[in-house]
Amino acid sequence: MGFFSKLFKKEEKKPEVRKRNLLSIEIGDIIEYDLADYEVVGKITYRQNRYEWYSYQLLGEAKTIWLSAEMDDALEIGIYEAIQLPEANNFPDKLVYQDKRFSLDEKGEANIIGEGRSDSLTGQRIRYAEYCDDEEETFISLEAWNSDVEASIGYSIEEYEIKIIAGSH
Repeated sequence: MGFFSKLFKKEEKKPEVRKRNLLSIEIGDIIEYDLADYEVVGKITYRQNRYEWYSYQLLGEAKTIWLSAEMDDALEIGIYEAIQLPEANNFPDKLVYQDKRFSLDEKGEANIIGEGRSDSLTGQRIRYAEYCDDEEETFISLEAWNSDVEASIGYSIEEYEIKIIAGSH
């Protein structure tokens, strides 16, 4: 390398790693939760008018879970796992799962933006419904994707229970 090439050599800038929070997790990030590590392999952004919320598909060594996050009056986060719930197709006002009763809390429609494994979902519009038990400790989420209704069960967690390690910039 000659004198001039050293003098005018362009510095390669490495991308700066942006700090993450529960509303800005990206595909490839690592999530530590409940003494296990999970890779973020999918992300779904739900949009209803100007309101957004997120679901992150977390792939662990033993299982796949979903981390939901939304900023309502306060940050609300939860962990969900898929379940089979055949009676869910019509979004009833009440559900029973494993002898526990759940009541309809809210329902609506949202536009979808998918990333990673969920990339093919972009552009879809879904119907959804949220149910909670009497103690408001356990929740069931229903999402109608075309003719299929997917059900998942979950619970709220606190922000301090999650550690995010940025997997990219």
